[in-house]
This record gives sequence, C-alpha cells and structure tokens, in this order.
Amino acid sequence: MKNRSLSELRAEVTLKEGDAFPSGIYRELVLRPAFDELKRNMADGMKRINKAHLVMLHERGIVPEKDARVIAGAVAEVDRLDYSIREYTGKYEDLFFEMEDDLNKAGGEITHNIHLARSRNDMCVALFRLTLRERLLRLTEVLLDLMEVVAAFAEEHAGTLTVAHTHTQQAQPSTLGHYFLGVLDVLNRDLRRIKSAYSCCNRSSMGAAAITTSGFPVDRELVCRLLGFDEVIENSYDSIGGGDYLGEIASVVKLAAIDLGRVVHDMLLWATQEFGIIKPAEAYIQKSSIMPQKRNPVSIEHLRSILSSVTGSADTVLTMLHNTPYGDIVDTEDDAQPPLWRACDTLSQCFRLFAAVLATMEVDRDVMRSRAEHSFAVVTELADALVRETGIPFRRAHSVASGVVKYCLAHGQDVKGVTESVLKQVFEEQTGRQLCVSFEVIAPSLDPRHFVEVRDVMGGASPRRVAEMIVTAGEKLAAGRAWLAEATQKITEADEELRVRFDRLVGYKR
Repeated sequence: MKNRSLSELRAEVTLKEGDAFPSGIYRELVLRPAFDELKRNMADGMKRINKAHLVMLHERGIVPEKDARVIAGAVAEVDRLDYSIREYTGKYEDLFFEMEDDLNKAGGEITHNIHLARSRNDMCVALFRLTLRERLLRLTEVLLDLMEVVAAFAEEHAGTLTVAHTHTQQAQPSTLGHYFLGVLDVLNRDLRRIKSAYSCCNRSSMGAAAITTSGFPVDRELVCRLLGFDEVIENSYDSIGGGDYLGEIASVVKLAAIDLGRVVHDMLLWATQEFGIIKPAEAYIQKSSIMPQKRNPVSIEHLRSILSSVTGSADTVLTMLHNTPYGDIVDTEDDAQPPLWRACDTLSQCFRLFAAVLATMEVDRDVMRSRAEHSFAVVTELADALVRETGIPFRRAHSVASGVVKYCLAHGQDVKGVTESVLKQVFEEQTGRQLCVSFEVIAPSLDPRHFVEVRDVMGGASPRRVAEMIVTAGEKLAAGRAWLAEATQKITEADEELRVRFDRLVGYKR
C-alpha cells in the first residue's frame, strides 16, 4: 500500500478538524474542559471583578457616570445569570468572551468600556487567586476541625500506655496521647504553611492589564480592597507572570498529604489482628464477600491511596511550572489550575475522613498496656538507673541491660524474667564487680508506667508534660480559628462594601 502524501493527509485533517480557529480537537482537548472548569469555579469571581472594576472606573472618572450606570445595569442583569448550567458551544473562545457578549446584549455597545484598563491576563490571575483562596480557607477550616479531634483524642489517651517504635521495632514505653500530640504538632505546622500560602495567594493582580498597567489613571488599591485581597502585587509584570503562588500552594498541599499519610500508615498497621491496637467503627470498615471473620479497614486504606493521589496532583502543578517562561503563559493558567483545585479539595475530604475515623474508633488499652509491661522497651531506664545508683558509665550500663535482655531471650522469658539473681549475674559478668545496690532500688526501672513518669522533661511523655502540651494545643487551635475568622470576616466586609458601592452606582433602592 502506497503511503499517502502530506498534502493528502493535510486535506484529511482539515476536513475532520476544520480550517478555522478553534479546530475540533483543540475545542475538545482545551477549550471545552477549560470552559467547564471556569463555569463551575470562576463565574462568580468574574461577576465580582466586573463590579469592582466598574466601581473603580467610575470613581476615577475613567467612565462617566451616565455610561457607568448603563454598564452597571447590564452587570446587574448578568449577575443573575446561572453560568453553571451553560454548555460549551464553540461560539465563544471561553467564558470570558461569553460573559462579555451577555453584557453587550444587556446594555449595548457601551458595556465594552468595562474592559478599559484591564485584560484577560490580570483578570484571570485575580480569578485564580480568588478561587484558590476560598479553597485554602476551606482547607484551613477542615484542618482545624481535624486538629480539634486529634487534641481531644490525645487528651482522652494521655495515660494510655503503649510501646513506641523506631525503625519499626519496639523502642520505649510511651502513651498514645504523647504520640498524637506529636501528630498535632505536625498538623499545626501544616496549618502554618497553609496560612503562609494564603498570604502569598491573596494578592491582587488587577490593574496590571496585559503586562504594563494602563495609560488610564486606575486605582489598583481600591479594586484590591473591594475584592478582599490583602495587598496589590506591585510590579505589573510580576502580577501576570508570577507562578510561585501556585508552586507554594502545591508544595504545602503535597507536604500536608505526605504528613497525614505517614500517620495513616501507622494506623493501618495498628488495625491488623497482629497489632490489635485499634478497631475502626462499623461505618468505616468493609466485610469480606467470602471470609466471615474479616473487618477490612477500607477507610484507612483509601486514605492512604487517596492521599498519594493528592501528592500526584500537586506534582502535576509543579511539573507544569518547571522550565516555563516568566510571563503570561498557559502553563501557569487554565491547564494548571484544575489539578491544584483537585489537590486542595481532595485533601480537605481526607482531613474530614481521618477525623471521622479517629473520633469513632475503639482503642484496646489492655493490649497496649500488657504489651508494654512485657516488653524489653523499658531497659533504657534500667541502664539509666544503673548509672544513677551504681555510678558506672552509661556505655557499661548499656551492656548490662543488653546482657539482661539476651539472657531472658535465651531462656524464653520476657522482661518479667528479670530477677535479682539474673541482674546480679549479668552485672558481674559485664563489669567485673558485684551489684552494690538492692534489687528493690532498680526494680521500678522495669515498670513502663515508671518509665513514662520519669520522662518529665519539656515535651516528654510524663503526665505533667503531656498535660502542658494539651494546654498549648488548645491555645494553638484557638489562634488558628481566630485567624480563620479574621480572614473570612475581611472578605465578608469587602463583599459588603462592594455591594453598597455597586448598588449606589446602579441606582438600587435599599
């Protein structure tokens, strides 16, 4: 069969995809998905920007009052339209031009002047930032709810003995509360990073226009305030070219997913019958279709895999940013936004599911206590006690404790097999001298409860230190909620100011 020529292939492609912009495949791959994302996520933001920009154009005398009122009436009509139900037809390149045409239909040709001193460039960046800040605030709210559950769980289990692990091996006695207070510290750092990302995100690009601002005397700070942004991105090139706010959010979300995933991994292990530490509630387990005894902790399983998908979505954004020009480019715009929205939304749901699982699961305190009481995890304190009571150097005391463990294991015994005679024998073998203190003095070091109680250093597992950390956790939680309330209130106040000033312009009677 003879290969077709390029001219033949060109004719076939033109017939199939069309000969005018946009081609069929471009519509399906780029424009339709972008339109669907925009109508769901940014139509309301476009309406808000139209109002704020028009108010500014009028107050700065760029658009005379007579024209501004006509445009305001058209904006008010368009404000009532539900773009979420619109379908992409190909008539307009994107939602921006479709809404602009709706304005023209409502108010006539004069409405085109709403586009003075602005561009899709500065407007789209502002839209992206408006959309992302809402997701960051939602993420903060759900994270704070999770932190409240973790704090309450830690307080409930402040005295629940367990064995802490290092390198997946039994290490030292601790409490479940101490573990989850550590988790809470990680979550608090995630919160701090989210707040920082919000600060970088919540900045206004409006007034930068295409890239160099405008010859009209715009008031960038007024639009910034009316949209509830914290500050203006001063340099107009940076306003439309900077993508680091996307990278920061992606990095923060990715790290938060990784942080929670590590805890989820532990919990999935604890839910095994071999560990037998936790028992998820019925609402969060799945029965086997063939094995009657199974209680599959699918909620925890799915958390682990879905959190990994969050890191994948975040990595998509970071990869798209890599090696892109510093300026207005689609790599940082329409195509990069949905993966980041998805990452934020999915992480929020993961926070919610984890909180629900944690709040409702059962903990087998008896199993953990028994495991701690029979574990050799206490022998760090045995070595410490030998240093305190006999004066031998720690490394020598370490060898004594290690020898005691080896002796017991060789005789098929756990830590309960450490008797006075065993300790004396091993002590003499390792030091070359007799044990000079009574066993009653050393014996408490073999009790896991004693082990925990003497870890009475800042941040330690002792009841007093755990209680201190619970108080601190409450203070951090309150500070986080105060920050969220303040950020939300600022946006609410900006929306109200925008409503009043726009309604005054359009001539509404309240």
